[in-house]
Amino acid sequence: MSPANPFASSKGPALTNGSAAAAMLSAGIGSFTLALLSLAADKVASIKSLLNFYKPTGPLSGVTTVAIVVWLLTWVLLEVVWTEKTVAAARIIVIAFVLLGLSFLLTFPPIGDLF
Repeated sequence: MSPANPFASSKGPALTNGSAAAAMLSAGIGSFTLALLSLAADKVASIKSLLNFYKPTGPLSGVTTVAIVVWLLTWVLLEVVWTEKTVAAARIIVIAFVLLGLSFLLTFPPIGDLF
């Protein structure tokens, strides 16, 4: 008689990854939002003045504030939708890292100056 596997249990709650996936994807979306707004504030005067929430800081105050709000709202929304679900984590991780990579590229001056 072989011993039972202590890790295999048909009882108990199934593990879900929706909360972790929500955190990762929202971080990618937030960083990409930061990069896009930063680039837009540098290139478009109307966006620059629109994002100037605090004069001594300039448009950086609006860029970071809006990016943080987008990140938090995305995280809350995805958390509500995915909290009890198991999602395709590999695909979500790839999307999050692609967004993060694009964010780095867009904020890198030689790349950002192309636009």
